[in-house]
Amino acid sequence: MSRIVGAVHVIATDGPAGPGGATMTAVTSVTDAPPTVLVCLNRSGRLNAILRANGVFSVNTLVAGDEALAGVFAGVGGLDHPERFTHGQWTHGATGAPLLEGARATLDCRISECVDVGSHTVFFGVVEAVALGEARPALVYVDRGYRVIPNAE
Repeated sequence: MSRIVGAVHVIATDGPAGPGGATMTAVTSVTDAPPTVLVCLNRSGRLNAILRANGVFSVNTLVAGDEALAGVFAGVGGLDHPERFTHGQWTHGATGAPLLEGARATLDCRISECVDVGSHTVFFGVVEAVALGEARPALVYVDRGYRVIPNAE
């Protein structure tokens, strides 16, 4: 799996179970009618339960220069979920999910379905709002490291 290139996102949620977030590459579009994405989370992780209880999440696509933020939300430094949101600038979307200011793109989603597959849960989110940031070079993860993809000419 380390050879598969993945865009780097912070998945963020807030609601009755409190704030939570993690850095992820296991994010993809599912359908455009209705616009739906999926994220895959390990069932043993704390964020899985938080996401289920809150029922909403955002997908925040990171850009070059966001490597430190990606590390924080990947658990580097050992911050608990609420403390992770002291890094970066966050607002809340229509669903109540946290939205990262300066993200390349932000999707504000409401969970429509959860499916357990092996060790993970696949969360399907219907996109309720989209915010497009500046088209800065994208941050990706491959070969166990962050890389930057320059913008197309």
